[in-house]
Amino acid sequence: MNLDSLLKQMPELTLAYLFRLVSAVLILYLGRWAVRGGINLFRGFLRRKKVDETLVSFFSNLLQSVLMVLILIAALAQVGIQTTSLVALLGAAGLAVGLSLQGSLSNFAAGVLIVIFKPFRVGDAIEAAGVLGIVEEIGILTAELRTPDNRKVLVPNSKIMADSIVNYTAKPTRRLDLKVQVSYSDDLQKVRRVLESVLAEEPRLLKDPAPVIGVLELGENGVTFAVRPWVSTADYWPVFFALNQRIKERFDQEGITIPFPQRVVHFSGTMPTV
Repeated sequence: MNLDSLLKQMPELTLAYLFRLVSAVLILYLGRWAVRGGINLFRGFLRRKKVDETLVSFFSNLLQSVLMVLILIAALAQVGIQTTSLVALLGAAGLAVGLSLQGSLSNFAAGVLIVIFKPFRVGDAIEAAGVLGIVEEIGILTAELRTPDNRKVLVPNSKIMADSIVNYTAKPTRRLDLKVQVSYSDDLQKVRRVLESVLAEEPRLLKDPAPVIGVLELGENGVTFAVRPWVSTADYWPVFFALNQRIKERFDQEGITIPFPQRVVHFSGTMPTV
C-alpha cells in the first residue's frame, strides 16, 4: 500500500478506529453499570438466604473483580488489542498465586464451610484442634478462641475442620456426671437417700430428665456411686462445684466415709536393729 492510497484511506481508518474506541468506552461504562447492578442483586440474594455478612462481602467483591476483568478484556479486544496472551498471563499468575497461598486457600475454604454449616457460633464453648475455649470471632482464615485462663488463641480453620469439634454449649441442657465413692462398711441405701436429699435441695437441677443415682463400680478402695442430674448449660459449672461441696458436707454430717487409698504392711519375723 503506497502513501497516496494510505492517505486516501486515513479518514475511513480513523473513523473506524474512533468507532472501536467509542465502543470500548461504552463497553467499560455500561459493563461497570451492569456489574454494579448485578452485584447488588447478588448481595440481596445472599442476605435473603441468611448467608454470613463476611461471606456476602467477600463473594461480592470477588465476583465484581472477576466481572470487571472480563469487561476490561472485552474492551481491549474491541480496540484491536490481542488479549489471548493477556488471558494466558493472567491464568499463569493466578496459578502461581494459588500455589503460593495453598495453605491460606485451605483455611479460607474451611472458613467458608464453618460459616455455612455453623458447627459453632460466636460465644460457644468448644474444643477443637486441641484447644478448649470460648469462640470470640470466626474469621475467613482463623477462629479466635479465649481459653479458660483468658489467653487468646488463633486456630487455623483447616485444622478445626480436619478434626472433631466438641461444642459444649450447643444444647440448652447438659448432664452432670459426678462420681462419689463410699466405704464398703457404709449402708448403701442410706448413701442413696442422702444423695437424693442433696439433689432435692438444689433448685437449679432440672426435674425432667430425672436425676439418676446408681452404683457404678465396686472398686479397690470403695463403692463408687454415679450421680447424674441434668442442668441448664449456663448452670453447669456452678452446680457442679456446689454439689461436690454439699455432698462432702452431708456425708460428714451423716457419718458416711469417703475412702482414700491405704496400704497395710505386715512384717514377719523380728525387726532389724539399727
